[in-house]
Amino acid sequence: MARAVVQFTRFARFEPTLPRLAPEAYTERVRRITRRAPWRPALPSDARVVIPGFASLHELTCELEAAVKAGLSRRFWSIVRVSNWRIVYPHPRVHQARVATEIVAELQAGRPTQLLISDFPRVGLNHSVLAYAYADLGDTVELTVYDPNDPTAPGIIHFDLGDCRFRPAPLCGVDAPHFRAYRQYCSPLI
Repeated sequence: MARAVVQFTRFARFEPTLPRLAPEAYTERVRRITRRAPWRPALPSDARVVIPGFASLHELTCELEAAVKAGLSRRFWSIVRVSNWRIVYPHPRVHQARVATEIVAELQAGRPTQLLISDFPRVGLNHSVLAYAYADLGDTVELTVYDPNDPTAPGIIHFDLGDCRFRPAPLCGVDAPHFRAYRQYCSPLI
């Protein structure tokens, strides 16, 4: 779902004043949006897929969840994506500092950033979240994330600038004291 949110922010336009369509028509529009690679640049407003009758993706999914889910691509390709295998390699804390800097730069440019978070070699945590806001707290950067495991409330991830580690605070289902984060879908290979 986090990948689809990125695709909607780049390739869809909501028009709440237009008349609503049948659920099957929304499924087809979701397919048109999610067929575009998420690393591609955002389309200009007039070239985006129009979603009539709704003001946001949240509103659309609340009312037509089954139609939206039917239009999403299957999980298989997200699971076997080549870039997911990088979690098995050592990534020093300087790498994590660079990832945090890249996330903040993307958010400053108005682009939400999809992250794979993992506590490998432990296998308690391995899923995707979408960072959409940040706050500089001095010695910590606080990322506000959408976590598909708990779509009812925003999750919070802290990046400790001194320790160069990501920490959950709070994040649905995460009991690890710290974890690694990797940007996803920012290029064809990553």
